[in-house]
Amino acid sequence: MDRIIIRGGKRLEGRIPISGAKNAALTLLPCALLTDEPLTLRNLPRLADVDSFGHLLNQLGVSTTVEGAKPDEFGRVMTLRASNIASTTAPYDIVRKMRASILVLGPLVARTGEATVSLPGGCAIGTRPVDLHLRALEALGAEIEIAAGYVKAKAPPGGLRGGTISFPFVSVGATENALMAAVLANGTTVIENAAREPEITDLAECLIAMGAQIDGLRTDTLTIEGQPRLHGATYAVMADRIEAGSYACAAIITGGSLDLIGARKDTMPSILSGLADAGGIVEDVPNGVRVRADGGIRPLSISTAPYPAFPTDMQAQFMAMLTLAEGTSLLTETIFENRYMHVPELARMGADIEVRGRAAVVRGVDKLLGAPVMATDLRASMSLVLAGLAAEGETQVGRVYHLDRGYERLEEKLQAVGADIERASDG
Repeated sequence: MDRIIIRGGKRLEGRIPISGAKNAALTLLPCALLTDEPLTLRNLPRLADVDSFGHLLNQLGVSTTVEGAKPDEFGRVMTLRASNIASTTAPYDIVRKMRASILVLGPLVARTGEATVSLPGGCAIGTRPVDLHLRALEALGAEIEIAAGYVKAKAPPGGLRGGTISFPFVSVGATENALMAAVLANGTTVIENAAREPEITDLAECLIAMGAQIDGLRTDTLTIEGQPRLHGATYAVMADRIEAGSYACAAIITGGSLDLIGARKDTMPSILSGLADAGGIVEDVPNGVRVRADGGIRPLSISTAPYPAFPTDMQAQFMAMLTLAEGTSLLTETIFENRYMHVPELARMGADIEVRGRAAVVRGVDKLLGAPVMATDLRASMSLVLAGLAAEGETQVGRVYHLDRGYERLEEKLQAVGADIERASDG
């Protein structure tokens, strides 16, 4: 099993290219199921989750080809074609690896009239029920049955029909599934209380490029005029705002300065605002954003919430940064109930953190000390890397397969800006 070894205390400075967004890529890939023509995705990140999703699509009959991929390049160009759907069953042995697999449900039902999808797996950061996904499909006329760990959905004769989907609370995944199902439904669909994350807009823009009619982008009400068919398209995956925010934290926690090439300020307002409140300087640079430290780190009070508020996927990284703040910070996690599993590992490095239910009190310390630590989920693994970059001595991060799910060739990017970091294998 691989581990990341970091010898901390190096000031990071330079340019880091920001890869295509994992969360956007995993939403765009199932769009290939909506047409029998080729869908070409550019700027697709090289990640374990992307590979797993590609394997799932292959199982369903989608052909995938990678164009112009070179070992020394970031990102890929992949062309997917679902000329014929060979299977409408997404099996447990693949779906268990990541929760995003549930996103094949809507496209399969819309295109073929039926789907059988295993209940999903993924990071153990709390319960993420799929009931809102199922209620959305039921609003479009689908019959739903759950049996033996699988969701079975069947469209009525003549296919899904337009309807009103009103979510009781914001769900990114359910909005994505509903949107992909609605573009092939008969008639008009209105999605109320839709998620507004940039990845939702990215999905909608890709679907529009494929011939869909969608109004209300960047709002919480989406109106979709169903089409009899969609066509192929070429589309570039948006830059990863979470990766950009993670490296921005690396700049602040090491007292450095990083140009995040490809990062888009408009997709990460709360992240950049938080960095500025913590004492960082955020500046525009050609084709990106510069984040640099300006003295000590100031404490913050942050609560996670749906976009445009502070994202849950940045909570762990900010916590690592705030362990060295000059004062006490308060973080409140409102999205997932079990997303503080990185706290004991940060404590092993000298952090002073007290968890009180969904809140975490972070009292800044003078320094962190390197230690062997274990990643528990994707974003937690990045928080430990950040702590290791600032710590005195050597930090070894185990279970880095979590990291490989969401950060493309992280150690190479950090080495290029001055980090003393390497990957080692236990055999």
